[in-house]
Amino acid sequence: MLRLTLAQMRRSLARLVAAGVAILLGSAFVTATLTAGDVITRGGYDAITASYGSADLVVGPVEENLADVLDTARRAPGVVATDPFIAGWASFQSGRRTLNQTIVPVPSDPGLASLEVVAGRAPTTPTEVALPDRAAERLGIGVGDVLTTTWWVWSDEPAPAAEPTGPSSDEAAGDVEDVPVAEESSATEVTGEVTVVGLVSDPHGAWARFGGAGTAVTEAVVTWTGAETLDEVYGARVLVATDGSPAAARAALTDALPGIDVRTRDEAAAASVEQYGAGNVVVLMVLGFAAVSLLVAALVIANTFQVIVAQRTRMLALLRCVGARRGQLRTSVLLEAAILGAVAGVAGVAVGLALAQGALSVLNRVQDGVPLPPFVQPTPGNVLVPVLVSVVVTVGAALVPAHAATRVSPVAALRPADAPTVRARPGRVRLAISLLLSVGGTAVLLGGVAMARSDLAVDEMLNLLVGVLGGSASFVGLLVGAPLWLPHVVSAVGRPVSSISTSARLAAANTLRNPRRTSATSAALVIGVTLVVMMSTGALSAERTMARQMDEEGPVDLVVVTGSGAAVSASVRGRVADVDGVADVVATRTATVTAADGGDLSVVVVDAQDVHVLRDAASAEALAEGRSVLPRWWARDATSLVAEGERTATIDVLPRNTDTALLASPAAQALGVADGDPDALLVRLEDGTDAATAILDVQQAVQDDDMQVESSAAKRQSDERVIEVVLAIVIGLLGVAVLIALIGVANTLSLSVIERRRESATLRAVGLSRRGLQAMLATEGMLIAGVGALVGTALGLLYGWAGASTVLGPLGDVRLSVPWAHVGVVLVVALLAGLVASALPARAAARTPPVAALGVD
Repeated sequence: MLRLTLAQMRRSLARLVAAGVAILLGSAFVTATLTAGDVITRGGYDAITASYGSADLVVGPVEENLADVLDTARRAPGVVATDPFIAGWASFQSGRRTLNQTIVPVPSDPGLASLEVVAGRAPTTPTEVALPDRAAERLGIGVGDVLTTTWWVWSDEPAPAAEPTGPSSDEAAGDVEDVPVAEESSATEVTGEVTVVGLVSDPHGAWARFGGAGTAVTEAVVTWTGAETLDEVYGARVLVATDGSPAAARAALTDALPGIDVRTRDEAAAASVEQYGAGNVVVLMVLGFAAVSLLVAALVIANTFQVIVAQRTRMLALLRCVGARRGQLRTSVLLEAAILGAVAGVAGVAVGLALAQGALSVLNRVQDGVPLPPFVQPTPGNVLVPVLVSVVVTVGAALVPAHAATRVSPVAALRPADAPTVRARPGRVRLAISLLLSVGGTAVLLGGVAMARSDLAVDEMLNLLVGVLGGSASFVGLLVGAPLWLPHVVSAVGRPVSSISTSARLAAANTLRNPRRTSATSAALVIGVTLVVMMSTGALSAERTMARQMDEEGPVDLVVVTGSGAAVSASVRGRVADVDGVADVVATRTATVTAADGGDLSVVVVDAQDVHVLRDAASAEALAEGRSVLPRWWARDATSLVAEGERTATIDVLPRNTDTALLASPAAQALGVADGDPDALLVRLEDGTDAATAILDVQQAVQDDDMQVESSAAKRQSDERVIEVVLAIVIGLLGVAVLIALIGVANTLSLSVIERRRESATLRAVGLSRRGLQAMLATEGMLIAGVGALVGTALGLLYGWAGASTVLGPLGDVRLSVPWAHVGVVLVVALLAGLVASALPARAAARTPPVAALGVD
């Protein structure tokens, strides 16, 4: 039987090539999608937790006794290195140039590093520092230069002066200057000298929000935080490197540090995302696309292979005549399908991995600051799943035609087939199945959307599962019932076309003569277009929704704050306003608010007339109405809080998923913190401005003043680059989906022309010219393809909106969008595809002599 099967495949090689190409493309699509999912999952987590380096475990936050936690962690089995995750801030001066810089500890293990030394070496003593290369360029210094550093020590009691502590020492620090502080201030300015021993870069944008970071030994960083000892650093984390067995080390740390969270790096990434209540939207989005891609690729392969196997009914009947049993023929067909699926599936895996690698190579060159691996890393799942899907789908597609062919009487099968008529309509069983799947699947899909929007599900993956199952069932139901409704849609659209010419009238009539053939031809493009429009709609909706979420998380592009609490001068404000890309600058005050439960929070006062500087519309509206905008982690879901400034007052608040606390003017006045000179600037950047460049330009503008610059826009830009990577991969996959759809259209139109060889010959015999026959087939192809594109567009928009609502529902307000450009391109490509797909078979039909075509095979 194997020999017979291989012989049949060689004889039918031309027909099987088209199916093999569709299977190959489907397998490549699945492979590329799964590989992209792995890359995005890893890249998205790395972007979120780049500051953790490559730590195996993250312990904390640690509220007290950080030194003891570090000591305990170092002694745990399987732990090879531990470092505190803290950040200090100091001002560095070279001549007349001053720069404020975030500083993080030098890691004890290279795997815990978030920065890369690009020149010189890492610091080893408290009087050494390594600065970002761009910071060194702005200061005009290099490795070996000595800088004056200034930091602030805060105290609960007012102090006129403080003795210097920290990285300066009698042996190496040089002269130390004490700067008196006014009696009403609780901060003491301390200066010292440090030597620049190296330059560092931030390859993954871990500290982009602060304009980069330098590195120093832990002792110096602790001092620059304003603390005297490591134990005074509040809310720090501990990074842990293990000997390759993080599970065992985690268990040991959990036992040794009760009450303190011990997470893997990925879990820490998930926790970082969860604090904003959004879940890992990027990963969920890719999983949703991958799940739907598997379904759609399977449907295209099944449709194409089923039609091809059906064309071999007469050959199977001949085998029955020479003694083959039904079981043998069925086995032969299924074996042929399995071989074809396996060969094409393996080839598709190779093509998919090559596509993914090519996309990675391009993105690594054009996407700076986005953590992407240089090479794809095939996993057993990424390799085996596409091949198994290809084999299962092709075998499944061959079951029904193989069963039907073996049940046909050999004598009946050898007779010429009667021409199909409009009376050959699908049965009631198909109608019942179609209604059950369509109505039931739509109900489940809407249920998944409702669960996501109302946040009723226990887990966000449940929303995704319900949505995918419901959408898949409803889409399959529509395809099963396509012969019942799709030909009528094609006929209705074809009525205006039929008045053009006789060929157009024949083409419109042919769409109803065989509903199954019309629906099979059009369904191939319906599948492909639905996928393209759905993914484009979902991706665009996700991009705009996540942009709104990022505006909520960082409502102010740049915040410039004085290090000592002194007033911001008009000249400083003017220099910041003159920076390229700055749209507006607002001077304001900062303060510390204490809630009734004792929790402290640094706030920025925003007057009603200054809300235009904010990105988040909801926050701007609340502040204009006199309501303060406070982080949800601090205010929780309370709409009013009892707080203490100079006085105690109840303030109305709007809890938001942000770390930037904005205090409305009425609340500031009630708490007694509204008066006084401004000590901060709120900066809004022009749309399209490079935030990373803007923060450096602002730092340079205030380099002669004691100012700290923090940028939410830089963090937003880094996150947007990750989203752009996702969209770029999705758009690349759309090209594969279009190819699959075009292969499906070409296959079904070609086979349709072959089926109608005798019909075409009859038309030629009664006077239809070759040009007229070609025009008829071309018009029919364009008509069927155009309707398939219109139906696919409508379905794609609905499924795209439903998918976006399901995945992004936990974010709240989902921005549903229509990708008009993609829709227009899809419609034009569909019409051209119908024309091109019908050109070659129409030419072959027109060149065949009528007498030869009317002959019986």
